[in-house]
Amino acid sequence: MKNNYSQSIHDKDYDEFIQDIELLIRNVNSVIKRRGREILQDFNITPPQFIALQSLTKEGDLTIGELSDRLFLACSTVTDLVDRMEKNELVKRYRDDKDRRIVRIKVLEKGHKLISEVIAARQEYLKNILKDLSKSERERIIFALTQLNELMNH
Repeated sequence: MKNNYSQSIHDKDYDEFIQDIELLIRNVNSVIKRRGREILQDFNITPPQFIALQSLTKEGDLTIGELSDRLFLACSTVTDLVDRMEKNELVKRYRDDKDRRIVRIKVLEKGHKLISEVIAARQEYLKNILKDLSKSERERIIFALTQLNELMNH
C-alpha cells in the first residue's frame, strides 16, 4: 500500500513524525468511535451502556459507586444507566452475601451475549477495512500498534 506519506518519509524530522503520528491516531480513533456508535445502534444499546457492560464483564460485579468511578460519571447518572440496562435484562442488581447493605451489579447472559455480538460486528468491520492489505502489511500494523501499546502502558 503506497501513499504520499511513504514517499516523503525520508524528508521528515522527528517533530514532523510526532505530528503525523498524533494526527493519524486521532483520525483512526475518530473513525473507529463513529463506526462503533453506528454498530451499537444496530444492537439498541448506548455507548455508555456498552462501556458499563464491558467494565462489569472485565472487573466483575461492582457497586454503583465503583462503576461510577470506572466510568467517570456521577452516581445518579450510573443509577439511571443501570436502571435501563436492568429493564433490558442486560444486568441484575443483587445484595452482597457478605454485607447485605451493599448492592452489586451482575451482567446477565443477555448482556454477555450482546458484548460478544458487538465485538464480533466491530471485528467484521475491521476485517473488511483491512482485507486488501497483504499479510506482511497486517503484521507491520500489529507490530507497530503492539510497540505503541507497550510504550504507552509502560
